[in-house]
Amino acid sequence: MTAEDKLSLITRNLVEVLTEAELKEKLGSGQRLRGYIGYEPSGLVHIGHLIWMNKVRDLVDAGVHFVVLEATWHAMINDKLGGDIDLIRKAAWLMREVMRSVGVDVDRVEFVDAERLASDKDYWALVIKVMKMTSLARMRRALTIMGRSVDEAELDTSKLIYPAMQVSDIIYLDLDLALGGLDQRKAHVLQREVAERMGRKKVIALHTPILTGLSGGKRMEGAEKDEEVAAFKMSKSKASDAIFVNDAPEEIRAKVRAAYCPPRQVEFNPVMEINKYLLFARSGFTLHVDRPQKYGGPVDFYSYEELERAYVEGRLHPADLKEATAESLVRLLEGPRKLFERPDVAQLVKVLESKVTR
Repeated sequence: MTAEDKLSLITRNLVEVLTEAELKEKLGSGQRLRGYIGYEPSGLVHIGHLIWMNKVRDLVDAGVHFVVLEATWHAMINDKLGGDIDLIRKAAWLMREVMRSVGVDVDRVEFVDAERLASDKDYWALVIKVMKMTSLARMRRALTIMGRSVDEAELDTSKLIYPAMQVSDIIYLDLDLALGGLDQRKAHVLQREVAERMGRKKVIALHTPILTGLSGGKRMEGAEKDEEVAAFKMSKSKASDAIFVNDAPEEIRAKVRAAYCPPRQVEFNPVMEINKYLLFARSGFTLHVDRPQKYGGPVDFYSYEELERAYVEGRLHPADLKEATAESLVRLLEGPRKLFERPDVAQLVKVLESKVTR
């Protein structure tokens, strides 16, 4: 695979690369790059997670040595699953199995438990150094990376260490690439600034889109883009606002039918986003809309751009879009659905459902 081919594979379906020029230079050097994503094992898996899982597959296929950091300590600090570390570990195991079920070759991925980092005094020395190089105001602004508001640090000061830990994770693991949703932008930018001052490797940030929750979203006056997507993103803590990979077919259909999907509007439209970021992200996908002749008859869309054009022009009704999207999503989730039929997985899901927290 040429450097140009690798660049195309690594950057496809991203919304931002910081910076593409640096990425081209690294790829041109011929060295094998180290990339990562860190995530909190915090409960059930929804379809928004599939966006970054698809990118993990791309990065591995591009020859990147890829690390998945199972951020168990981070999840505990963020009060996920009631701070129960044993349950958080089980949620991490479930995420690995879901990755396998959607086609990620997990044998080619290095999984690192954050407890390994936390057991090293050099890691904590690095965290303290990052904190000494970051103002309190800057650290507070970065709290949006964990889905928290600035005010929440007033109730629990452990939250303030979270951004410093995320920056330190990247430096400690000696990474070239950091994959994450656009809501992680503040942490990645902070790492780039701090690492440069330290004389350490400045990470290249690869930002995926964030799937809007089923109730939709809107522009927030004065907010940055990463803050907007964080405010309205699909979340496991709001079950009616999310589609989970273990949802039954009829449940998926019901949720899609009830989703926010205004005519002719694409922005913050979760049904259109499911098509753009999940369905059409697969090579060769075609969206088949089976509608009555009186409404135009059956129609196939071979690209997302073609679908968006028809929808914005009013040639496709939201109800028809929803039906076609739901059926395609049901088929997409066949692999995970088989996983959740296993008795051990089904039992774990029951426990996680009862413990999911914001």
